[in-house]
Amino acid sequence: MASMDVSLKEMMSIDGALGASVVDYSSGMALGMLGGSKELDLQVAAAGNTEVVKAKMRTIDTLGLSDSIEDILITLSGQYHIIRPITGRGGKGLFLYLALDRARANLALARHHLKSIEEKLEM
Repeated sequence: MASMDVSLKEMMSIDGALGASVVDYSSGMALGMLGGSKELDLQVAAAGNTEVVKAKMRTIDTLGLSDSIEDILITLSGQYHIIRPITGRGGKGLFLYLALDRARANLALARHHLKSIEEKLEM
Protein backbone atom coordinates (compact mmCIF):
# COMPACT_ATOMS: atom_id res chain seq x y z
CA MET A 1 0.00 0.00 0.00
CA ALA A 2 1.21 3.52 -0.81
CA SER A 3 0.65 6.89 0.83
CA MET A 4 -0.74 9.89 -1.01
CA ASP A 5 2.72 11.50 -1.24
CA VAL A 6 4.25 8.35 -2.74
CA SER A 7 1.33 8.04 -5.17
CA LEU A 8 1.68 11.66 -6.31
CA LYS A 9 5.43 11.12 -6.92
CA GLU A 10 4.63 7.97 -8.92
CA MET A 11 2.08 9.90 -10.96
CA MET A 12 4.64 12.61 -11.73
CA SER A 13 7.14 9.94 -12.85
CA ILE A 14 4.81 8.96 -15.73
CA ASP A 15 6.29 10.18 -19.04
CA GLY A 16 4.87 13.58 -19.95
CA ALA A 17 3.35 14.32 -16.52
CA LEU A 18 2.65 18.03 -15.97
CA GLY A 19 0.67 17.88 -12.74
CA ALA A 20 -1.02 15.41 -10.42
CA SER A 21 -3.51 15.66 -7.59
CA VAL A 22 -5.80 13.71 -5.31
CA VAL A 23 -9.17 15.44 -5.17
CA ASP A 24 -12.22 15.23 -2.90
CA TYR A 25 -15.16 15.52 -5.30
CA SER A 26 -17.69 16.36 -2.61
CA SER A 27 -15.85 19.64 -1.91
CA GLY A 28 -13.73 20.10 -5.05
CA MET A 29 -10.62 20.55 -2.91
CA ALA A 30 -7.25 19.04 -3.82
CA LEU A 31 -5.99 17.02 -0.84
CA GLY A 32 -2.53 16.68 -2.36
CA MET A 33 -0.81 18.12 -5.43
CA LEU A 34 2.48 17.86 -7.22
CA GLY A 35 3.63 19.69 -10.33
CA GLY A 36 1.50 22.20 -12.10
CA SER A 37 2.50 25.64 -13.37
CA LYS A 38 1.01 29.09 -13.83
CA GLU A 39 -0.70 27.68 -16.94
CA LEU A 40 -1.90 24.61 -15.03
CA ASP A 41 -3.34 25.71 -11.68
CA LEU A 42 -4.07 22.40 -9.94
CA GLN A 43 -6.51 23.99 -7.46
CA VAL A 44 -8.62 25.35 -10.33
CA ALA A 45 -8.33 22.02 -12.18
CA ALA A 46 -9.47 20.15 -9.03
CA ALA A 47 -12.60 22.28 -8.72
CA GLY A 48 -13.41 22.11 -12.43
CA ASN A 49 -12.84 18.38 -12.73
CA THR A 50 -15.06 17.81 -9.71
CA GLU A 51 -17.92 19.17 -11.80
CA VAL A 52 -17.00 16.78 -14.63
CA VAL A 53 -17.10 13.78 -12.27
CA LYS A 54 -20.39 14.85 -10.68
CA ALA A 55 -22.00 15.42 -14.10
CA LYS A 56 -20.94 11.98 -15.33
CA MET A 57 -22.18 10.31 -12.14
CA ARG A 58 -25.56 12.06 -12.52
CA THR A 59 -25.74 10.92 -16.15
CA ILE A 60 -24.98 7.31 -15.23
CA ASP A 61 -27.68 7.49 -12.54
CA THR A 62 -30.22 9.12 -14.90
CA LEU A 63 -29.60 6.43 -17.51
CA GLY A 64 -30.11 3.77 -14.87
CA LEU A 65 -26.77 2.15 -15.60
CA SER A 66 -25.40 -0.25 -13.02
CA ASP A 67 -21.86 0.70 -13.85
CA SER A 68 -19.10 2.89 -12.47
CA ILE A 69 -16.50 5.24 -13.90
CA GLU A 70 -13.13 3.62 -14.56
CA ASP A 71 -11.58 6.83 -15.82
CA ILE A 72 -12.48 9.96 -17.74
CA LEU A 73 -10.19 11.19 -20.51
CA ILE A 74 -10.21 14.78 -21.69
CA THR A 75 -8.15 15.30 -24.83
CA LEU A 76 -6.90 18.81 -25.56
CA SER A 77 -4.77 19.84 -28.52
CA GLY A 78 -1.61 19.76 -26.41
CA GLN A 79 -2.55 17.80 -23.30
CA TYR A 80 -4.32 14.76 -21.95
CA HIS A 81 -6.22 15.03 -18.66
CA ILE A 82 -7.09 11.77 -16.92
CA ILE A 83 -9.53 11.56 -14.02
CA ARG A 84 -9.66 8.24 -12.15
CA PRO A 85 -12.05 7.74 -9.20
CA ILE A 86 -10.44 5.91 -6.28
CA THR A 87 -12.26 2.66 -5.58
CA GLY A 88 -10.10 1.24 -2.80
CA ARG A 89 -10.76 1.28 0.91
CA GLY A 90 -10.99 4.84 2.23
CA GLY A 91 -11.06 6.34 -1.25
CA LYS A 92 -14.81 6.87 -1.56
CA GLY A 93 -15.46 10.36 -2.86
CA LEU A 94 -11.90 10.90 -4.13
CA PHE A 95 -10.30 10.86 -7.55
CA LEU A 96 -6.83 11.01 -9.06
CA TYR A 97 -6.17 13.72 -11.61
CA LEU A 98 -3.23 13.61 -13.98
CA ALA A 99 -2.36 16.17 -16.67
CA LEU A 100 0.02 15.02 -19.40
CA ASP A 101 1.92 16.71 -22.21
CA ARG A 102 0.41 15.07 -25.27
CA ALA A 103 3.65 15.20 -27.27
CA ARG A 104 5.63 13.30 -24.61
CA ALA A 105 3.02 10.96 -23.13
CA ASN A 106 1.97 7.48 -24.09
CA LEU A 107 -1.73 7.50 -23.22
CA ALA A 108 -2.14 3.72 -22.94
CA LEU A 109 0.87 3.39 -20.62
CA ALA A 110 -0.22 6.40 -18.57
CA ARG A 111 -3.68 4.90 -18.02
CA HIS A 112 -2.09 1.56 -17.09
CA HIS A 113 0.26 3.22 -14.58
CA LEU A 114 -2.53 5.35 -13.12
CA LYS A 115 -4.67 2.24 -12.56
CA SER A 116 -1.78 0.57 -10.76
CA ILE A 117 -1.18 3.66 -8.60
CA GLU A 118 -4.89 3.86 -7.73
CA GLU A 119 -4.97 0.20 -6.70
CA LYS A 120 -2.00 0.65 -4.32
CA LEU A 121 -3.12 3.95 -2.80
CA GLU A 122 -4.27 3.79 0.80
CA MET A 123 -6.14 6.77 2.14
